[in-house]
Amino acid sequence: MPTIFTHAVVPLAVGIACGQRLVPRRLVAAGMLAAMLPDADVVAFKLGIAYADDFGHRGASHSLFFAGVVAMLGAWLHRPLQTRPWIAAAWLFACVASHPLLDALTNGGLGVALWWPWSDARLFAPWRPIAVSPIGAGFFSARGLAVMASELRWIWLPCASIAAAGLAMRRAVSSRP
Repeated sequence: MPTIFTHAVVPLAVGIACGQRLVPRRLVAAGMLAAMLPDADVVAFKLGIAYADDFGHRGASHSLFFAGVVAMLGAWLHRPLQTRPWIAAAWLFACVASHPLLDALTNGGLGVALWWPWSDARLFAPWRPIAVSPIGAGFFSARGLAVMASELRWIWLPCASIAAAGLAMRRAVSSRP
């Protein structure tokens, strides 16, 4: 998996690129939290649930079904998010779904249960350039540093480019007479 902070970078970059009129700050913040939410499944380790189980790490919480549940919750909470129900739902679905899609691009673990509950198969993308992050204290090691370099290259820099391009386009459009 990419590090928990890296998952939040995707909605932040897209939110910056789109601007506050389309994606209000509260919705961006909710999207950042939603993008990190699937990794709350690490509590399964403490509960004795095996990694490969449906409710283990990268299981049900890494599915499109889970993204849909969070999207429905977002639609219900659209007023505090300062947007319309369908925008909140679409945004939060995309933010949560970005998490297993990034995890599927990593070079380790068991894959993601993207199609749970219809299938418990764990999937990876055919191309897996992102170094998998160690869980727990192992992050603070040489391997953790290598993971951060991988995430910088494959996620942070492309996201920064998206944010900068969107910001530049919005500024160019707003400066036209």
